[in-house]
Amino acid sequence: MKIVMSACLLGVRCRYDGGHSRDDIAIKHHETNELIPVCPEELGGLPTPRPPVEIVGGDGSDVLDGTAKVLTADGTDVTEAFLQGARHALKTAQLHGVTHVVLKARSPSCGCGDIYDGSFSGTLVSGDGVTAALLKRHGIFVIPCG
Repeated sequence: MKIVMSACLLGVRCRYDGGHSRDDIAIKHHETNELIPVCPEELGGLPTPRPPVEIVGGDGSDVLDGTAKVLTADGTDVTEAFLQGARHALKTAQLHGVTHVVLKARSPSCGCGDIYDGSFSGTLVSGDGVTAALLKRHGIFVIPCG
């Protein structure tokens, strides 16, 4: 079975701060599968490192619907890069016939179930990141990790 996994969980230094979120437990749990790394933010054209961002005005579903935005703390709008990266991640999953993805928890791209509230205060709210929301809309099962 093929599984798409957030590249940062596999140890790729693609997080906003230039680090990674390697998760040996997740890797070991899925070691019998072919793991396909994706970083939606890099796929959307954003550099590493990059300023932290949060979804303002809702969650990833709202971004997909055009009623929320993805912004840096200084107000720079990076919504289009997040949408582009989400579309690339979806295309990757579809090309490989993937039905399950493992994504980095709390990320504005990959978060599933909980994301930061858009105030840059560290407060979590219920919701999904942009990529997680798009994958779910296309029937792909999203597993949060890390």
